[in-house]
Amino acid sequence: MGVSEILASVDREIALLQQARALLGGSAAPAPKKAVGRPRKIVAAPKKAAAVAPVAAKPAKKKKRNLSPEGRKRIAEAVKRRWAAQKAATAK
Repeated sequence: MGVSEILASVDREIALLQQARALLGGSAAPAPKKAVGRPRKIVAAPKKAAAVAPVAAKPAKKKKRNLSPEGRKRIAEAVKRRWAAQKAATAK
C-alpha cells in the first residue's frame, strides 16, 4: 500500500466517523469538502484510426477574408450613425 492509498483510507474513515457523530449528536451531517484546484487531466488513449493511417493530410487553412473599401465605408457610416443616436439619446 502506498502513502496515497493509506491517506485516502484514513480520509474515508474520518468522513464516516463525522457522519456517525452528526447522526448521534442530532445535527445534520456536514457537507463533504470539495476538492480544491483544477481537476486532473485524463489522458485519452490514442485513436486506432490515426495509428493506421501513416500519411495524414494537413487540414486546409482558412482563407483570410478581406473587406472591400465600399464595405469598410458602409460599416464606418453605420457606426457613426449609431454613435450619433446614442449621443442624442443621452442628451435628452
